[in-house]
Amino acid sequence: MKAAPFDYIRTESLAHALDLLGEYGPDAKLIAGGQSLVPMLAMRLARPTILLDINRLPEIKGIADEGQHLVIGAATRQRDAEDASVVARRLQLMRLALRWVGHDQTRNRGTIGGSLVHADPSAELPLTAVVMGVELELRSKAGGVRKIPASEFFFGPMSTAVREDECLTRMRWPTRERAGYGAAFEETAIRHGDFAMASAACEVRLDANGVCSQASIGLGGVDGVPLAFPDLAAQVTGHKITTSLAQELAHAAAVRAEPGSDVHASAGYRRHLARELLTRCLLKASVQAAGTMGEFQ
Repeated sequence: MKAAPFDYIRTESLAHALDLLGEYGPDAKLIAGGQSLVPMLAMRLARPTILLDINRLPEIKGIADEGQHLVIGAATRQRDAEDASVVARRLQLMRLALRWVGHDQTRNRGTIGGSLVHADPSAELPLTAVVMGVELELRSKAGGVRKIPASEFFFGPMSTAVREDECLTRMRWPTRERAGYGAAFEETAIRHGDFAMASAACEVRLDANGVCSQASIGLGGVDGVPLAFPDLAAQVTGHKITTSLAQELAHAAAVRAEPGSDVHASAGYRRHLARELLTRCLLKASVQAAGTMGEFQ
């Protein structure tokens, strides 16, 4: 199929883009990397009358280190984040997740913000954002700046808190100190780069005695939105992460998921995958964290 007819404007600045969003509202769509939107246009699942190109706007690109956070522009390429040494050092879970996003060509064009706004329930970056507690910044001409946590950003499949006149401009990703910290991301798909049938992510922090002092866990591809379980993660704090504890926690999380069935996997199989993947993540992250104990001062 071919896309329905639309007009195209390459925006000159963020202010220009916001002016046009305010003018055209629901008839307009923003495009940066286009890795999700262009296929939807081709299949006529999206039919905007005007396409606003924000790909070249420097105001919404780049990675800035602010100490406790890395501020990442929404139009920053996934490849640039994957290759950035500061991301490797301070956002380990994001870097692990990026390796599962599509293929090399996908990440060369796809943007960090575009993946979040597209809100595919199987996508890796939305899951990472809710597990890490990312804050997203939205801008509009009429409303100015609005900040929202990732836990409140996703409403359903391809549905988010972004209003018709708003643009996601940047995100604040909490950084992690290496000592006693471990992260893991796992998923299962028919082929690497395909949509995940289920995915899991977690972060753990161990104290000098190997006891968990902090944890965050989540599941993707098994509900209409990426899922995080702060209450379940809190139950592991104060304990050493054993195989039985990891299995118990993963089972409790998988039970809460509401996966669908399709030609690739049944709901029951997706729930089984979620449980096994999260168990694997918890154990892998705890082993990694234990390996950094020598970095305690």
